[in-house]
Amino acid sequence: MKVAGLGEALWDVFPEGKKMGGAPANFAYHASQFGIEGYAVSAIGEDALGEELMSEFDAAGLRYILEKVAYPTGTVLVELDQAGVPSYNIKEGAAWDNIPFSDALRKLAGECDAVCFGSLAQRSPISRATINAFLDAMPEGSLKVFDINLRQHYYNEDILCASMKRSDILKINDEEIVIVAEMLGLDAGDMEGRARQLMDRFNLKMLILTMGAVGSYVFTPDLTSWLDTPKVQVASTVGAGDSFTGAFIAAILSGKDVRTAHRLAVDVSAYVCTQVGAMPVLPEPLRAELD
Repeated sequence: MKVAGLGEALWDVFPEGKKMGGAPANFAYHASQFGIEGYAVSAIGEDALGEELMSEFDAAGLRYILEKVAYPTGTVLVELDQAGVPSYNIKEGAAWDNIPFSDALRKLAGECDAVCFGSLAQRSPISRATINAFLDAMPEGSLKVFDINLRQHYYNEDILCASMKRSDILKINDEEIVIVAEMLGLDAGDMEGRARQLMDRFNLKMLILTMGAVGSYVFTPDLTSWLDTPKVQVASTVGAGDSFTGAFIAAILSGKDVRTAHRLAVDVSAYVCTQVGAMPVLPEPLRAELD
């Protein structure tokens, strides 16, 4: 099985130092910890930060296609509050805003069983066009996962609706679903009602709704799965949602049912919250759950 995380690959810069990151790269890394062939797909600059990012991916055992472009490798300034919840200052004009649709990307797209992409990398028309071309080149029956990932002001209704229409699975959190419901004029209702309306409007096969420390839902047309979030000592929530999605998709591609995939995703994301940095190595008992 092959999956791709398509979009931003960058450095998360914390007060104590930088760590490799970017939601799509995080997704690919965590899926790869379960034996899936995961690829981070993005662009880097012809600079020291780009070379260092490739070295870090190599050291982590993460496959990648990182096209080199004439823009600086991306960085994001991350600040954590007392609960470990991050705020971001995302630099513009980054390499990942300018991902070209190369022959290597076309080949990978044709072999992919699943791709995860978000709204942030679509702030640029160049990367947006590449994401759409990648989706077009994927085989029939592959999974297209839209992790909406709203950041700052880098989204609009047209991009969100077009992405949801092209997706099989939507991943969204409790804050984002309120924004999207208001943007689209969905009927007032509870979280499940809004989720069901989105599923119906965009003909989604699944919708994953995460609610932080409270819990998470996975909806299909005929199933609702709810799990409480485990109580852990939180170091940082950076990358927790991406690890959830990576573990969930790895389980689904491995033939697990939705409830089993949901349980694994919750346990993985809870562990990631106990670590600083979005790509910690998972404990062996977790990684063995899909064996």
